[in-house]
Order: sequence, then structure tokens, then C-alpha cells
Amino acid sequence: MDPSRFRLPRGARADAALAGGVFVVVALGAEGQRLNSGGDSIPLLITSWLLITAVCGALLFRRRYPVTVGWCTAVTTGAYYLLSDIDGPLIIVPIVALYAIAAQGRMQAAIAMAATMVIGVSAGTLAGKGDVNGTAVFMLAGWLVAVVALGTVRHSRVAYAEEEARLRATEERLRIARELHDVIGHNISMINVQAGAALHRLKRDPAQAEEALGAIKASSRETLRELRATLGVLRRVDEEAPTAPAPGLARADELVASAKLAGLEVRIERTGAERSLPAPVDLAAYRIVQESLTNAAKHSGAGQVTIRLAYGNGELTLTVEDDGRGSAARPAGAGGGSGIAGMSERARALGGELTAGPRSEGGFAVRARLPYGIAGEPMELG
Repeated sequence: MDPSRFRLPRGARADAALAGGVFVVVALGAEGQRLNSGGDSIPLLITSWLLITAVCGALLFRRRYPVTVGWCTAVTTGAYYLLSDIDGPLIIVPIVALYAIAAQGRMQAAIAMAATMVIGVSAGTLAGKGDVNGTAVFMLAGWLVAVVALGTVRHSRVAYAEEEARLRATEERLRIARELHDVIGHNISMINVQAGAALHRLKRDPAQAEEALGAIKASSRETLRELRATLGVLRRVDEEAPTAPAPGLARADELVASAKLAGLEVRIERTGAERSLPAPVDLAAYRIVQESLTNAAKHSGAGQVTIRLAYGNGELTLTVEDDGRGSAARPAGAGGGSGIAGMSERARALGGELTAGPRSEGGFAVRARLPYGIAGEPMELG
């Protein structure tokens, strides 16, 4: 058998394996003592084995009814020790059940059960039943406290792992929502602006109207491609990998061309030695430029936009400025809602920062500082 394929049983199979294993241990221990010291009469012998079977079999239901199983095993085990002259190791069964109760976080029930077990054994010792003395009671109390503590630690670890999983899922949902907003919001906004331009020019300049309609077709195709790629990642299906390059500043010219058809004149200025940026930085820069152009085309009434990319030794400084109406014409959603909030989250996620607001000389500006995180390598030109 391939060792890599060996898996421990889980769920009901694990409970069955535990119940069977405990039964074997208890049966061997009880039978060994019985052979050495004689034993009970036939009726008591049958009763003892029925009690052993019942106590061990109760472990099959320890996940569904942990508290009920715990009390049943404790009470039945007590009855076993009162009726039988054989001091078998049946006590391990309620201890296992006690751990299950504590591991599910039911501390009150666990403490009550442990206290009852100690009191019951102490009462049996005082009554002169069996070979249990005060030292054994003290040791049993210590074991029970340790079992409850171990179960509590287990519960805390599981709860911590579940909370971490929830946080990761929330972060992933926010990342996906931000990505979908950037992709769909930009392209749909551009389609809306280009459709308005096409309608406006349809009669006066059919050639420009046709060009705008062509841009609408291209933008809608790009929207569908990126949306399909994103949903494909969510579904984890084996689809054909997209052939277009991943979003990054290498595709900034596509954003410029799309903005031009929406009536914007866009200029890109680069300073410093261009670098191959880490993928998260490249994607964040692209999305910030994309969202800034969307806001400029949709809200500000700008005619010109300047994009400045400054490649430093440890970070990329990105500035997008337009000559529109500043924040006067921007609704709350554009100036302080999901658009700029999403850009700010991208910058902060990389350890950078982003500011956005009206310029003193007019227009609107978005400024972002994006640390490389790992040193970007200078691009080999030529």
C-alpha cells in the first residue's frame, strides 16, 4: 500500500475505531485481572460485560451528543465498579468522553462531570469499596484536570483556525470585489461615455461614430474576457488560460487608447530607470490608473489627463492629474466611495499610501506611493 495514501479515519469511522480500540483495551485489562484473581459469579460476569459493552459503545455517539454520552459513561462506569469485584480499566472511557466535552468548548458540563467523578470515587473510597485510596483519588483529580485543560486547548486551537479561515475568506471576497469593481466599472463607464459620443456624432461625423462603436465592441469584449477569467478562478475549473497579458503598466497604452475614444487626451510621462515591477505592484499601478481615468471621463468633464510614473530605487510614485472640475462635479461614490477607497486599499496593502483631491490650480489629482517590497530589476532595453 502506498504510504502517501494512508489516511486516518474521520467522522463516524473515527468514532467506531475509538470505541473498538477502547473496548479491546478494557476487555483485555478486565479479563487479565479476572484470570489472576478469580472473579464474579456468572450473573455478575454477564452484567459486567454488558456494562463494558454499553460504556464503550456510547463513544460512537460522542460527537453528536457529547454531554449525554459523558454522563452516561460516568454513571455506567460507576455502576460497573459497584457491581463487579474486578477493578478493570473502564475509567478511561468517561475520561475520553470528558475530553470530547471540553474539546467542544462546553466547559460547565466538563467541570461538573469531572467534579462528580472525583466525588463519586472519593465516596467509594470512604465506603471501603475497592482498592482505591486517597492517593489514587488525588491522582485521578489531577488527570481529570489535565484532560479538561487539554480539551480546552484543543477547542481554542480549532476556534482560532476557524477565525483565521473566516478572515482569509473575508479578505479574499474583498479582493475579488475590488478586482471586479475595477474591471467592470472602468470598462462599463468607458462604454457608456463612448456610446454617448457615438450618438452625438452619428449624424455629424459618421466616421468618428463608427470608431466609437468599434471601441465599444472592443471594450465589451475585454470586459467579458476579464470577467470570465475572474469567475474561472472562483470556480476553479479547468478552462483555457487567457492569452492576453496580465494587467500591468505594460498595458497602459490600451487604457490611453480607450480614454482617447472617450474624449480624453492622455499623456504618460516616465522618469527614473524603468523596472520590471513585482506583480502586485504592477497590478495595483494599472488599476489605479484605470480607476483614475474612469473617474476623469465619467465625473470631472476633463479634456486632458497626465499620468506620471516615477521609478525610484525602492518604490514607484504614480500621479494622475486632470484639468476637470475638481471634486465639484464628483458624486460621493467617486470621491470617497468604492472607487478611491479601493485604490487606497490597494496602496495600503503594499505598504504604500494614496491621496486624492482637487488641485489648487484646478482639476483633480490622484497620487500614490507603491513600495516594491522586493527590489525591482532594471529593465533591459534594446
